[in-house]
Amino acid sequence: MTDDAPALPRRFYKTASLSERDGGSGVALDSRTLRTPGGAVFVAPTRALAELCAAEWEAQGDFIVPASMPISQLAFATLDWTAKNRDQLADYVKGFGETDLCCHRADFPVDLVAAQAAVWDPVVRWAAEELNVSLPVVTGIVAARVDEETIARLRAHASALDDFHLTALSQATGLAGSALIGFAFVRRALSPEAAFEAAAFDNLWSLKRWGEDEEARVRLDRQRAEFEAIARYLGALQ
Repeated sequence: MTDDAPALPRRFYKTASLSERDGGSGVALDSRTLRTPGGAVFVAPTRALAELCAAEWEAQGDFIVPASMPISQLAFATLDWTAKNRDQLADYVKGFGETDLCCHRADFPVDLVAAQAAVWDPVVRWAAEELNVSLPVVTGIVAARVDEETIARLRAHASALDDFHLTALSQATGLAGSALIGFAFVRRALSPEAAFEAAAFDNLWSLKRWGEDEEARVRLDRQRAEFEAIARYLGALQ
């Protein structure tokens, strides 16, 4: 830890355990009720999600490290942010309609063009069949022209989710740079590994072609871990 890094809070409890609450399950830190950073009482809609969160708090050492508790952070984000900003998150997901990673392709070299198509075309087809959202595939970085009706359907699918799943969708969409990957992942059409490989395809292709880069690999490992954490969070909501 550097001198200018924010100090981590010391662990102030001995044990973290599950506690049953009205409307769901919570977490008790000794005799204290776990609250979100925003001050809300932590209540998970499923026992499984509360158990995952309790396990993260129990696993803390002498200091509480929020970055080591991804499931708790997703749940906190839902209670503190998503519940109050659903329209903003739906607009955020909708915003990827014109810039979706899966729909912006290279026009050279030939092997990259073919490889992108092999990974991303199935996602584009899935969205057309399952969401009735057909986004145009273009080359280059210029935003695609997408009709308002299609964008509205994309937003409606996001708005239809409950708060906890909307959090997962917005996180996955931002992580991938793709609403299509985000939806396919949240609906379990893509495994966390497949979602990661689709989201990180260009970077993975570059490493394979030009050789390993330590910093790039660290970023990719972090991205993979985030998809895996969102998958555990989603699994606990079932």
